[in-house]
Amino acid sequence: MLVGTSETVDAGEVIAVLDLLDREALREGLACALIRRPTHRPSFDTLFDLWFPAAIGDRAVDDPLPRKRSDEVDLPALREMIAELLADGSPEAMQQVEALIGAMVEQLGRYGSARGPAYSAYQAVRALDLDALLERLVAGLMGAAAPGSDRDREDYRQIVAQRSGQQAVADFRSRLERETRRRSAEQLGRERVASYGVSRPVEEVDLLRANAQQLTELRRVIVPLARRLAARLAVRRRRSHHGAIDIRRTLRKSMSTGGVPIDLVTRKPRPGRPELVVLCDVSGSVAGFSSFTLLFVHALREQFARVRVFAFVDASDEVTDYFGAGTDLVTALPDMLRTSRLVEFDGHSDYGGALATFADRFAHVVTPRSALLILGDGRSNYRDPRLDVMADLVGRARHAHWLNPEERGLWGTGDSAAHRYGEVIEMHECRSASQLATVIEGLLPV
Repeated sequence: MLVGTSETVDAGEVIAVLDLLDREALREGLACALIRRPTHRPSFDTLFDLWFPAAIGDRAVDDPLPRKRSDEVDLPALREMIAELLADGSPEAMQQVEALIGAMVEQLGRYGSARGPAYSAYQAVRALDLDALLERLVAGLMGAAAPGSDRDREDYRQIVAQRSGQQAVADFRSRLERETRRRSAEQLGRERVASYGVSRPVEEVDLLRANAQQLTELRRVIVPLARRLAARLAVRRRRSHHGAIDIRRTLRKSMSTGGVPIDLVTRKPRPGRPELVVLCDVSGSVAGFSSFTLLFVHALREQFARVRVFAFVDASDEVTDYFGAGTDLVTALPDMLRTSRLVEFDGHSDYGGALATFADRFAHVVTPRSALLILGDGRSNYRDPRLDVMADLVGRARHAHWLNPEERGLWGTGDSAAHRYGEVIEMHECRSASQLATVIEGLLPV
């Protein structure tokens, strides 16, 4: 999340007019001044809580945790108490929840370390058992079912209660993690905690290491991201109105100036959308990157005269039919993997075999009007990379580029043939959604 001079000036003006004692008003004001994209809000909130903490030190004046006669924390009673407060949801109930969270982090999440006391949200959550808390909360939200009630209405109430309970438990966990970061920052320093405790914006997440939740969030940002890129490309195409210099007409016009070509005459531009040929590795090691990139290309299909998509594992097959307008790629991709001829040998990545299959069956689709885009990490299990086939395909295409989801330092390590392919085709590091958009924006011809 980059903050420039203008955002800093705006933040100063916001602070000048807000009541600095109103913490939430200050949070919202700075968010309006500093945040450029909605996906940056979680990172901003985490940083705000670190630099403007809600309290200092242990904020539990009295011990609010229920206890047994042995003075141990009564965990079942604590779950019952928290479930009732979350089901209530009133501001007063949330204040009590905050007090319980402070005591839980201090007593259940605290452990000794070489640097003194340390705090673990995982340790506190494990002691509480959030699954049991969710079950108790859903039961409380459902209440006692009326005898003879309508079954469909009861099922609907169950669904609503389940979703409401999951949201409430997720919010409770985020509050507990926030309190843990606050207490840890007092021991380790804010900069240290910020280095590992602040979530990266979703468009900056490494596509090869993204979990299921992050991939779901990425799918939400893919369409807005593609629309912004498409708009910029359309503007570039409209502005590229100058054609190449027309030598014959320029020399003819220079006769009026004694043969000096003062005024250059350009040919009439013929802007045209290129044809795009995508060759994509869909093996398990790069499945997340491939699926996201294909979704991105699908959202940009209107920027090309024609798009043909080919997938491969150890053999290549055309999968263009899965990328038609209105197609839901989230559900279409599993069908594509199941029905297409992508595996002919052992099912392990074989870039050389896939390139040879593509050249034998589909080489004619790569023409001087084509932009060839290859997606994959170049890890070919120590098999022949068939650089001769790659060189032939690159020679046929008007433009040829390779997007690699691995960091550049790993190219050529282990079974990676990326460094060898890089000698034949221009290869770009492309590890996140924002990097993908930047690379494609620079590569797409106008």
